[in-house]
This record gives sequence, C-alpha cells and structure tokens, in this order.
Amino acid sequence: TVEDVRNALQAGADKVSIESAAVLNPELVSEAAKLCGSQAVVISVSPRRVGSRWEIFIKGGRENTGRDLVEFLREMQDRGVGEILLNSVDEDGQGNGYDLEMLKAARDVLTIPLIASSGAGELEHFYDGIAQGGADAVLAASVFHYGKFSVGEVKRYLEERGVCVRKNISPYTLYKGGPLPPRSA
Repeated sequence: TVEDVRNALQAGADKVSIESAAVLNPELVSEAAKLCGSQAVVISVSPRRVGSRWEIFIKGGRENTGRDLVEFLREMQDRGVGEILLNSVDEDGQGNGYDLEMLKAARDVLTIPLIASSGAGELEHFYDGIAQGGADAVLAASVFHYGKFSVGEVKRYLEERGVCVRKNISPYTLYKGGPLPPRSA
C-alpha cells in the first residue's frame, strides 16, 4: 500500500522497491510516486524469455502474468517511477552474465535509471552490463555472498575500465557514478 511505502521511508529507507504489487495494482505505483516522489520508488521486475519476448513473472519469479516486459516498463515510467531494477529469471544464479539483450531492450524504452540484476559471475560481467547492456547500475549477490569477489575488487575492475564508481553506496549495488538523474530521450 502507499501507507507501507510511506512507513518505510519515514523509518529511514531512501527508496522502496515494489515488485508483484506493481503488476497487480499499477495505480499503487502512481500514488506512491505522487505522494513520496519518483526518486523514492523503484520497480523490481522479474521477466523470463517466452518465445521472442520477455514476460513478467511475479511472486518471486514463480507466476507468469503474460505481460510484455517492454510495455510494462513504458507503463511504469509513465506512472512516475524513479528507477527500474531488472532481474532476469533465466539468468538468476547462473553466473553467465546479465541478459544483455534484455537490458538493451529495456534501455531503448527507458529514460530513467536502469539497474541490471541476475547473472553476474565474472568481473567482466559487471562491465558488460554497463557498457553493452546500457545499465546505469549493476547488482550482484552470489559472487559476494560466497566470496568469489569482494566489492572492492569489482569497483577496482570497473574503475580500471573507465567506469566512475560511487564510494558511498550499498556494497551490493555499483553505480556508474554521480547522482542518477533521469536520462534524456
């Protein structure tokens, strides 16, 4: 609910991520962005490739909604969200890299920041998500949880390749650098 979003922000959260509820009740997204500001509303979306397109899955990637990813992203942006967190159900936990084709399709329709998630297994995957996929930020979990890389190693790798990495952020999300203003079309 919008009240849940407000309570999280009042408790100290900078942003609130909405996933299944955004699909089931898109008006919630509009209300939350209007009441709390676009910068506080992040939509987490978990698509899976179905034929020649990506369809939105909810409930932790277990239930297919049949909604087209690209259409959904356009709608969420129009409803005022500040960022999109794109989780590839197909690549999650595989360590084969982000779904670059899906990231590019998302980047083509979005002017707001895009965070790549699901698939990083090697250092070059982080760079590829930004340089090839067009993500504004990259997120990973398993490689850090299981000690394959440290956050510092990933930051150094990206900096060596010319990516400006923010130093004062969550250790699991690495941004291109600087504040994340909306992109121009």
